[in-house]
Amino acid sequence: MDSSEMLREIVEETCGLVKQAAHPRRNTLKLSPELAGALESIRFHETPEDAAAAAGEVPENGEAAAELDYLAEEVSACEKCPLYKSRSQTVFGQGSASSRLVFVGEAPGAEEDRQGVPFVGAAGKLLTRIIERGMKLKRSEVYICNVLKCRPPGNRDPRADEVEQCEPYLMRQLELIRPKVICALGGHAAKTLLRTTESTGRLRGKWHFYRGIPLRVTYHPAYLLRTQDNPERYQTEKRKVWDDVQAVMRVLRGEDNPQQEASTGHLFD
Repeated sequence: MDSSEMLREIVEETCGLVKQAAHPRRNTLKLSPELAGALESIRFHETPEDAAAAAGEVPENGEAAAELDYLAEEVSACEKCPLYKSRSQTVFGQGSASSRLVFVGEAPGAEEDRQGVPFVGAAGKLLTRIIERGMKLKRSEVYICNVLKCRPPGNRDPRADEVEQCEPYLMRQLELIRPKVICALGGHAAKTLLRTTESTGRLRGKWHFYRGIPLRVTYHPAYLLRTQDNPERYQTEKRKVWDDVQAVMRVLRGEDNPQQEASTGHLFD
């Protein structure tokens, strides 16, 4: 352990002691003038990572980014299933290799197939609003991808053999990015990642885990769009998605820890 790490550890332990000594209701602590002056004089040397975090930026993981680029090239030439015959282009993913949050959908649609970018059609615009307005994040701060990298004809559901051939690409994406949280959009993504046959309605509202990473299931934006003809149902389902993404944000902000809750028996996957 170097001197800066040791100093940070000492400060963290001191902060814990200070919190214990604070006034139980006012959450304040009386300091002598000498101690206050000593604390005021302490300055840490800020690292580039610290500066980026303070500015709300995510420092790029160069090695992972290069590996993702290489994987995207491999996917672009993939002919493992018949979907390659009807695609305009593959739709690999979009976002930072250092993203703390990854959204996983089921498959590209017509507009995604045309542009080669995930979630850019009507459902994509709704997802962007959820990210920017509901989560107060930039779309560029998250990573977005699908289980399938090619569009199924007519936007039909993915077939088991197509998922089987494409899933290793998704697994590698998640392995390289190593997000803090995964959000599965809809049943196909949830069933693939969690190896389950449960419905989205049964899976959402609680935490699951994908290889140790907390995973939240919520409704696909396309599903929300299909409920708009029924305003009451639309508002009900939209509220559920709101609850799910706010649960994700509490983990990203460090307010909740699904792993700790699981270890103490407060949740079950």
